[in-house]
Amino acid sequence: MLIGATALLLGGGGLAAYATTALAGNSTTSGATSGHQHTAAAAFTISCPDVGERLRTVPRSAQLPVSKGLSALDKQVHDAYHKMMGGSGSAVMSPLKAQREKTIRMMVTAIAKNTKRPGYLLKMSGCTTKPVNEGAGAGGNDSTKTVKEGWYQGQNQTQNQTQDQQQSQQPGQDPNQQGQDPNQNGGQQGQAGGPSPDDFVDITTVQPNADAPPFAAPKGGNASTGTFTTECGRNEDGHFNSDNVIVTPGVSNGAHHTHDYVGNKATDAFADDNKLAASDTTCNNGDQSTHYWPVLRKLDGNAEQKPGAAQDANVGTTLTPATVTLKFRGSQVGQVEAMPRFMKIITGDAKAFTNGTKNANASWSCTGFEDRQLKDKYPLCPQGSQVVRTFAFQNCWNGRDIDSGNHRDHVTFSDQNGVCPNGFKAIPQLTQRITYDVPQGDSFAVDSFPEQLHKPVTDHGDFINVMPDQLMSKAVDCINSGRNCT
Repeated sequence: MLIGATALLLGGGGLAAYATTALAGNSTTSGATSGHQHTAAAAFTISCPDVGERLRTVPRSAQLPVSKGLSALDKQVHDAYHKMMGGSGSAVMSPLKAQREKTIRMMVTAIAKNTKRPGYLLKMSGCTTKPVNEGAGAGGNDSTKTVKEGWYQGQNQTQNQTQDQQQSQQPGQDPNQQGQDPNQNGGQQGQAGGPSPDDFVDITTVQPNADAPPFAAPKGGNASTGTFTTECGRNEDGHFNSDNVIVTPGVSNGAHHTHDYVGNKATDAFADDNKLAASDTTCNNGDQSTHYWPVLRKLDGNAEQKPGAAQDANVGTTLTPATVTLKFRGSQVGQVEAMPRFMKIITGDAKAFTNGTKNANASWSCTGFEDRQLKDKYPLCPQGSQVVRTFAFQNCWNGRDIDSGNHRDHVTFSDQNGVCPNGFKAIPQLTQRITYDVPQGDSFAVDSFPEQLHKPVTDHGDFINVMPDQLMSKAVDCINSGRNCT
């Protein structure tokens, strides 16, 4: 829990206090052109190996202990980050490692009761400090590179899908021997808690980099060119919580940031398949599927006192989407098959700033400029143009599993030609396109884990397919026959 004021690390280890609301920005002072004030901030954040990404098999008996463990690991990093920001510097790293060792050991023990012991997880307790201006992953992420047709199918994820995540330190390495000490940060400037002014770019200065919008239907002689659109509203009823029923089922506030929901009205941390199947929905065609993503906030300093908000360093008024479009599309190389009911898919990575961009997959743009897509920048849109967030989900399935230990291995992306990897088959590809009316200037950001600094590259979308089988069959038929249906 944050209180009154927190100290920031400045050059030479000095301290400067800032108000709690500065974590996500304050109201603009008279005459300022920015949407919020930018405050001196520590030049480092905390980067820890992603235990959830390395999970492979989680028996049903271990699901709750693993969920609690993953949430505890996030809370431990949260607390260490704020202690570091409060002046403790690198002294937080050894206690953090000890906490993580205990939690990971508990998870390993729970998993090992019914399957092979994942001892490799025990090597993931040590964390490092990461410069906040280093970019996401090795070499950062170039938003201005040319993006060819088919880019939205996640070529980068496909190339790395089967590789174990590379860690930035060796087991047992001193986490403070990673360059500078965070107490010697040179007085770099930025937004306290993020985002930074450098996280925004004027969309009119970006060169067109996409041959087709990320929600366009595939083209080609053998393509399944139809679409199926489901209308589920804009979350006008205010269905919010900070749970994540896919990653941390059974744990309240397991996401540590607030999610926007449309579709299934029963979705929270405790919604099992039976509860979802019995629920009402906001979709007008009877689709009971669950769609959710981190809320977008206006950085006005409004501290909402509820889980996932102010306590977890997500501050500002929640913005209701102007439009939400949920569209399924086909394959470039042939027909698609129905996805099974209760399949769970995550696209993007909530920890991409420290994890690197292997799984990053959200896209940002502005209405009227959607031939210009940004991966690691927020767009500054002209007057009258709306901010656009787009998520393109995995379009290949292994044909067996509705979920996997890390919630990624059972699905993947086709290559740039639309071909699924061996052992995978094409399924309807979901795209979530969300638009917003935002204040002018660098005055908005997505919710995030505190140490991820509200970076746009951490944006992500989640989906649980709860379509009745008959409706899924209709969607597949529309897509394969080249029709556009709702």
